[in-house]
Amino acid sequence: MSQYIELHPSHPDPRMLAVVVDSLKSGAVIAYPTDSGYALGCAMGQQKPLDRICQLRELDKTHNFTLICQDLAEVSHFAKVDNTAYRLMKKCVPGGYTFILKAGKTVPKSLLPSGKTTIGVRVPDHPTPLALSAQLNEPLVSTTLILPGQDLPLIYPEDIADAIGNQIDVMVDVGYCGFEPTTVVDLSDNVPQILRHGSGDSQFFE
Repeated sequence: MSQYIELHPSHPDPRMLAVVVDSLKSGAVIAYPTDSGYALGCAMGQQKPLDRICQLRELDKTHNFTLICQDLAEVSHFAKVDNTAYRLMKKCVPGGYTFILKAGKTVPKSLLPSGKTTIGVRVPDHPTPLALSAQLNEPLVSTTLILPGQDLPLIYPEDIADAIGNQIDVMVDVGYCGFEPTTVVDLSDNVPQILRHGSGDSQFFE
């Protein structure tokens, strides 16, 4: 690990965020916090860091990565959002949801394995990923930090550093941020489908 960066959990230092963003633009793999726990991330359109994340987590080429977006405007640039989906999402973001939408033409083919046409998107309720996406000026490619052979993710920055510090480039530490899976909602068709109940209130879609 080349950098260990500690940030305030609610008011991250923009100068330190810029350091993380510069690393992402250079092809870094980072461990960073979200409102549903720590995750692994990299910049879009860079195959090498994506391959490293797959190797680290022992993921196959069909794994569904998620795009971490700063707001709904960014979501609509990378996914197809009709009026119904937009109204539903507007009630829920930022928050503990992952939305499955039809991918737009701007999504790299590497994130659409085996002819897949949908992509997961998130607008998390956590200042760090939102600020990273804003400074990157594009979504962050993300997956939950669950290591091979484990059922639960790593939730303490020190444990993450000890376990995979030599396999990532940047550890973004905001302290303990817990873990609760997101509510996953498929909005790619006319009728919303709840694929997983989690931290986000699912009453909007039932």
